This record gives sequence, C-alpha cells and structure tokens, in this order.
Amino acid sequence: MKLERWNALSAEQQQRFAPICPDFVVELRSLGDNLQPLKDKMTEYMQEPGVQLGFLIDRKHRRVYIYRPGKSEEILENPDTVSGEPVLPGFSLKMNKVW
Repeated sequence: MKLERWNALSAEQQQRFAPICPDFVVELRSLGDNLQPLKDKMTEYMQEPGVQLGFLIDRKHRRVYIYRPGKSEEILENPDTVSGEPVLPGFSLKMNKVW
C-alpha cells in the first residue's frame, strides 16, 4: 500500500491487524483449486476501497488474470512478464520465476 495510506493509520492500528485494504493483491491458484471461486474472490477485492490492482496467477494453464476497479478482467496467456503500472511504477513480475 502507499506510504501515505499507512501513515494515516494510528500507531495502535499499525501495531495490530490494520483495518485497511492493500493497493495491490495477488492470488496464486494451487493445482487443486477451482478457478471460479478465485475469480469471484478477486472481483470482491476490486470492490474494496483502496484496492487498485489484482493479479490472479493460474500456473496450471500459464495465465494471468488482471483486475482493476471498474474494468473488465484482462487475461494474459503465458506472458513473460506482468507489469504493475501505473499502480506499482517500475514493478514487473518475471513469470519464469512463477511457472
């Protein structure tokens, strides 16, 4: 999450389970997971205040589903990298480390 959002919390909130959603979420599909419940979870995340970007990584089929609030799901087939722009400037996930 962005530092200014973290700093807006009280010291007590920062010491416990913080009542704040991250800017970015990642869900990694395990081999035994059904895809649809994970997609539903990602859609729910995008409705939380503060969440700006989500990656659902399906290693079994080498797909990355990208979620952004108010936008349709984007699907990348066997990408080499996945960019976090503009939410995470300069962040790029190298998928050969994941597959």
